[in-house]
Amino acid sequence: MRLLKLATWWSVGTAVALIIAKGAAWQQTGSVSLLASLIDSLMDAVASAINLVAVRLSLQPADEEHRFGHGKAESLAGLAQAAFICGSALLLLSEAADRIARPRPLEDVTLGVWVMGLSILATVVLLGIQRYTIRHTGSVAIKADSLHYFTDLLTNLSVIVALFLAASGWPMADAIFGLAIGAYILYGAIGIARESVQHLMDRELPEDVQQEIAAIVLEHPEVRAVHDLRTRQSGQTRFIQLHIEMDGRMTLAQAHTIGDAVMHRLRQAMPDADIMIHQDPEDDSSPDAPGERLT
Repeated sequence: MRLLKLATWWSVGTAVALIIAKGAAWQQTGSVSLLASLIDSLMDAVASAINLVAVRLSLQPADEEHRFGHGKAESLAGLAQAAFICGSALLLLSEAADRIARPRPLEDVTLGVWVMGLSILATVVLLGIQRYTIRHTGSVAIKADSLHYFTDLLTNLSVIVALFLAASGWPMADAIFGLAIGAYILYGAIGIARESVQHLMDRELPEDVQQEIAAIVLEHPEVRAVHDLRTRQSGQTRFIQLHIEMDGRMTLAQAHTIGDAVMHRLRQAMPDADIMIHQDPEDDSSPDAPGERLT
């Protein structure tokens, strides 16, 4: 929780600072590639604000009306971010096309280069914080936000190149770079939207994670097989449901004890998981799909 809140506040603060700096530089230079970076930062500020609200909501515990928690708020935030980014990309593409049709000279290129250099430094610091947070939380919302700022990093580098080319007698380079940046931003937005939809549709956890779950369960000597393994993720919580097969002659109390031991082992490996285990007698199991039975 501490990492998620730190990452979201740093994201908002960085976006606001970059907007002020890039806005002033764009007013002085008139660069369309710098405008592209400014629009990107504006959308990042909106997206970061959405993240700030979504992360706080997703961290709230389950209640009577939301028995599975509020984790999907992160995926909804990802969709909202994708929509904002698509809008900014289309606006940028329009501006770049207009500048190609009606080129205009740039002014005070040195100021633009200095501002973009400072933007790169601020973005690198923020990306470091976000990558550390993602590694320890797996947050979808922070992952989407990190993609925005990684795009910003590439954008800022390309803007510096465009400004140098424009100052060296290639004025069309500024508009062409703006066009390329807009296309890249649009592509990234589509990827964010796709991942958010997959989470909202309760996509299974990756195959290697499912195999790890089955392997942990089968470590117990009394567990003969696993079937009907179902997984999904909502915010920071992974939901795991499975059936374990055991000797049908053991007592209910013994089966319950084994189930508790398996659940304890799973929670050691995946402390963020919500786990549900059903015990079946091995000689009377009937998995829905034969291929799902693991031994």
